[in-house]
Amino acid sequence: MKFKSPRNWLLISILLLAFALRLYKINNPVLDWHSFRQADTASVTREYVKHGINLLVPRYHDLSNIQSGQLNLEGYRMVEFPFINALIAWLVLTIPGLSIDVTSRIVSVIFSLGTIGALFYVVKKYSGSKVAYFSALMMAVLPFSVYYSRVILPEPVMLFFLVFSVLSYLNWTKQRHWGWYVSSLFSFALALLLKPFVVFFTPILLAITWAEYGFNFKKGWPVLPLIMISGLPLLWWRSWIQQFPSGIPATKQLLNDFDGHPMRFRPAWFRVLGYERLIKLICGVVLFIFFPFSILKLQKKEIVIYGTWWLGVLAYFSVFAAGSVRHDYYQVIMIPIVAVTIARGIVIAEQYLQKYLPNQLPVVVLAGIVITGLLISGYQVKGFYQINHDEYLEAGAAVDRLLPPDAKIIAQANGDTLFLYQTNRTGWPIGFSIDEKIQDGAEYYVTTAMDDEAKELEAKYFTVEKSPNYLILDLTKKKDES
Repeated sequence: MKFKSPRNWLLISILLLAFALRLYKINNPVLDWHSFRQADTASVTREYVKHGINLLVPRYHDLSNIQSGQLNLEGYRMVEFPFINALIAWLVLTIPGLSIDVTSRIVSVIFSLGTIGALFYVVKKYSGSKVAYFSALMMAVLPFSVYYSRVILPEPVMLFFLVFSVLSYLNWTKQRHWGWYVSSLFSFALALLLKPFVVFFTPILLAITWAEYGFNFKKGWPVLPLIMISGLPLLWWRSWIQQFPSGIPATKQLLNDFDGHPMRFRPAWFRVLGYERLIKLICGVVLFIFFPFSILKLQKKEIVIYGTWWLGVLAYFSVFAAGSVRHDYYQVIMIPIVAVTIARGIVIAEQYLQKYLPNQLPVVVLAGIVITGLLISGYQVKGFYQINHDEYLEAGAAVDRLLPPDAKIIAQANGDTLFLYQTNRTGWPIGFSIDEKIQDGAEYYVTTAMDDEAKELEAKYFTVEKSPNYLILDLTKKKDES
């Protein structure tokens, strides 16, 4: 397998393929896999579109105390610094007719293409063109990578700034052009602002420094101020958001406590992260065959860089043990190094097969393994695109048609905000304690389940509209007052 592409048409072709794959069901409503987190992210953008962009005080649709443990009647959303939400909101406000959901996904796709390109050039520096092309291809076509490159989450953008920071710093070590240094610093700072756990990948920059300069501190010292300065915006942001405690989600449950049981380094931790996620879901079982091959014939710099990258993944999964097991989108951070590992394994495996198999048979064998792995993984990931709760769409459309735009509602979904998002309103994603919620400003109640609470409220409050799939009640009008 020889690659001759003087104008890099091969990389361009890979990027075009990646773009095409990521357009699959791009216009899905926010009711697919992990839609609760996507809905929360998208609602920040929607509040910007409705009420103006305020980077320092982002708000979203959930007014409950579920995420922070404190009543959040102002709807504060103090998680990642919302510069991407602001960008998307600006696009939607500037170009009338753009959908918030589709635009958000397209932005994620564009950044994911940038990640593929940046990863290609990083790998090319250390492992050569062939491994670089296969790394880009794997990241482009792995079904897990495809899905999580078009979600409404901070992860796709974070991944770009992390990998681009690595590439920029690598270029700086080669060229000593300070523009690359500033680019790396700026990109790493943005990655941290989106996801603080990017700090676990700081050692990659140190590894590059050692790989390029050894123990020559005179040349390598600039990496230290780069790391320290890039962390200052995050420290500022974390300090700033302490003024809004009701908008800061609790994070204790992401560490080691999984429903009252310790998770870190337990058999379930290894099984879920090692087998269920890495081997089965991401690699489709058979692609994991290339992992042992990938450790053969490693050059010194490859050991340092790729080994450090994998250690960062391990450290991250170890610290956020419960969160990593509970949410598979926590594994997005490992996609680049998984792609590199598979790619390097393919190249090394081909070299060995060429010794024992004639002509183009090694290519056929490897292609068969890769396609089989992609099909097995794709069979599992295809369920991620499935739209759940069509009744939420129907009820949400009815709410949007019948109720005032600024109405505060209770969208009963047992705490899941995906139903609340479909109503295009702010409010509570859970019932119970209805009188307290009315005192806090709740005006309407909508549900798709005629449970005991819904029946009790229907008997008490005025019905706005009822269908076989939903019920909308006016909590400001009791039946004996109508």
